Amino acid sequence: MKKKPVFVGIGELLWDMLPEGKKAGGAPINFVYHATQLGAEGYAVSSVGKDVLGDEILKELDKKGIRYLIERTPFPTGQVLVELGGAGVPDYTILENVAWDHIPFTEAAVELVRRADTVCFGTLAQRSPESGETIRKLLRQVPESAFRFFDINMRQHYYSKEIIERSLELSNVFKVNEDEFAVLKGMFGAEGTEKDVCLQFIERFGLRYMILTAGASYSAVYSADEFSVIPTPAVEVADTVGAGDSFSGAFIFSLISGKSLSEAHRFAVRIAAFVSSEEGAWPSYEGKESLLEI
Repeated sequence: MKKKPVFVGIGELLWDMLPEGKKAGGAPINFVYHATQLGAEGYAVSSVGKDVLGDEILKELDKKGIRYLIERTPFPTGQVLVELGGAGVPDYTILENVAWDHIPFTEAAVELVRRADTVCFGTLAQRSPESGETIRKLLRQVPESAFRFFDINMRQHYYSKEIIERSLELSNVFKVNEDEFAVLKGMFGAEGTEKDVCLQFIERFGLRYMILTAGASYSAVYSADEFSVIPTPAVEVADTVGAGDSFSGAFIFSLISGKSLSEAHRFAVRIAAFVSSEEGAWPSYEGKESLLEI
């Protein structure tokens, strides 16, 4: 890489209210955080409230080296109530009508995404008409050569087939977990093996890659002409908050660094295992130089 690649996350920026205290998060911003730790120039595009929680989360972005275009709105800063179940797997209760439901479309955001190498988004922030329209309008401004990474991130009832189809039409990388994959098969009437179904989505929507993560079992990455399947390494899990997002950020960062699909996949698995062994979505990479060798 001659320059730092530009990674942009558009969508929810919030506090995960974990049993041990609050930690900053939101899937697209988690993606950017991990890419930033690996060497990218990362930006968050979202909204927070004109409140103490908003002040605190902006300070957290500054501390973590994430640049941002964050609007302050009269709505409260987002919060997610997180309870950890067996094996550290989180259960989420997402508060509604919060700041990131009201992300405005701005010229500054247009200028940013026009120079992006990667833009990450999901369905959750599209639950509101205002943020949904902003996200889709910005995606239409992203360079054709860039990665448009759709991490579906199905939460509660905040998704629909219409939102998913519109998102797939604007993306070229699609990531799902095993539970989401099962829902999608029924929703789209897809049949056959896992590989068959992934190739159907790749062909139908012109995707470069489709990624399937299956928790503690394995992960798989498919393109039109190759694939990689890797068992999930055994680690002592602290929690899995943000682990999937770290996988995504590491995979794309590695591809942009010139690595092959299989090399990028191995690196992504290694980073996700590290994040699973730490608490929260934004663990420190300090002293982890060997981990960062792509």
